[in-house]
Amino acid sequence: MVAWVTLRVRHVRAYDRGMSASVPSPAGPPAAPAAAPAPVLRRLDLTDEATARAVHRVARRGYAVEAALIDFDGIPPLHESLAELRAQPLCWLGAVTRDGELAAFVGWAEPAGGGVIDIDRVCVDPRWFRAGLASRLLSHLLTELRPDTDALVSTGARNLPAVRLYERLGFAPLDVVEPVPGLRLARFRLTRS
Repeated sequence: MVAWVTLRVRHVRAYDRGMSASVPSPAGPPAAPAAAPAPVLRRLDLTDEATARAVHRVARRGYAVEAALIDFDGIPPLHESLAELRAQPLCWLGAVTRDGELAAFVGWAEPAGGGVIDIDRVCVDPRWFRAGLASRLLSHLLTELRPDTDALVSTGARNLPAVRLYERLGFAPLDVVEPVPGLRLARFRLTRS
């Protein structure tokens, strides 16, 4: 998994409804038209070069917005190479447009022996903010792919859109940790039993 300095901490970044309008959006094509068909959800294979590059690109865009939101630019995916991304032992699910554009993704670690899944990454391209993609991806993961498995997730404590999303999906706060000075991570757990 990803290390924050020397302390290993798994991280997640989610953007969904409620993103502050004051958060700057990275330059890029205009937002998706309201009438655009909703992206379809599908598994992603990062051994495919184009898919890996798309995940890397969306991660850079989405995490740049979060870095501004939480005032911390040390988010590992912002500095992760394509090779480092591909080396992550994660399963991937994406929201892909009709044109084949990756709009959002979630990455998680499978439990050994049926344990708790660790949702390591949730990211939405800023052009697709407020389209409900993080909710759709997480709901699909938690109800269709892993309906009986407990789950862990964390986010920057000041990332209020992500905090609200996790609470809305039934995650309960565990604690807030400070893995490096100035970065507070809120950790959550979804318990199924």
